[in-house]
Amino acid sequence: MDARLNPLGGLGIPALDLKAEINRLRTEKNAVILAHYYQDPALQDIADFVGDSLDLSRKAADTDADVIAFCGVKFMAEVAKILSPQKTVVLPDLKAGCSLEDSCPPEDFARFRRAHPDHISLTYINCSAAVKAESDIIVTSSSAEKIINQLPADQKILFAPDKHLGAWLNRKTGRDMLLWDGTCIVHERFSVTELLKLKAQHPAAPVLAHPECPVGILDLAHYVGATSGILNYALNSPEPVVIVATEPNIIHQMQLKAPHKTFIGAPGADGNCGCNMCPFMALNTMEKLYLSLRNLSPQIEVPEDVRVKAKVSLDRMLAMAGAVTAVRVTGD
Repeated sequence: MDARLNPLGGLGIPALDLKAEINRLRTEKNAVILAHYYQDPALQDIADFVGDSLDLSRKAADTDADVIAFCGVKFMAEVAKILSPQKTVVLPDLKAGCSLEDSCPPEDFARFRRAHPDHISLTYINCSAAVKAESDIIVTSSSAEKIINQLPADQKILFAPDKHLGAWLNRKTGRDMLLWDGTCIVHERFSVTELLKLKAQHPAAPVLAHPECPVGILDLAHYVGATSGILNYALNSPEPVVIVATEPNIIHQMQLKAPHKTFIGAPGADGNCGCNMCPFMALNTMEKLYLSLRNLSPQIEVPEDVRVKAKVSLDRMLAMAGAVTAVRVTGD
């Protein structure tokens, strides 16, 4: 993406050097810029930290920044606000949502909980702050198995909102969690048939998959794990070609760190991986990041009563599982 663009739509206003302006505003506003692995490479390259959602929020909380600009989706920015209520949190595009969050409205989730009073709720972090406030323990894809294994074997568990992640955890732990019927629109688009064709072309290439994928994809994977785990496996694999079954923008970090390797995004049903790019993540752009820092808008707000309850469920997870560290990004 050319950094010299007019973010105001070509209305006779001189083009801006977006990279320079974002860097100026970062200093002026005392802001920290976060970018999820699924963001456009230009946003990853200008961010202070690139990583998984929770790790980014924890890293931002440890800074002295007054402003957090979260290049991700809304639930991620809400987590940043939950952990850093004193900081201003902006999201470049407020419409950057999540199909998993959308699948689990707070009112429906509350009814689900009331219908199963003998169950505790393990809830995947890909949900709204309001759902987090209704949950007992929040989990990430990297911490869920460890947390489940700390619970009594006879403890009944509700798991929401991703049914594929829940099913994979049931297989890994031998539990029989009651699963919410939610899915990620990105990970559901991978095609078993097309992946088998790709594997035939690259028989030595390991397949790395996110556990939000359907079981057919996971059964073909050499490694199943969170985005940070997928990145580490890809970089450490001795194979020169690696197949990646998650949102393909993560390949940017792989290419930066291992330019001698070939990373191939797993294909969708039409034989290419373009359909597996997250449409919500794609809503954030360099232009919108510039405007969000300039205007300190749109801001993320979480009602204090919701924030306090949601933080309890997050703190329980951190106490039981800890977290890995986000990647520090350097360069011009």
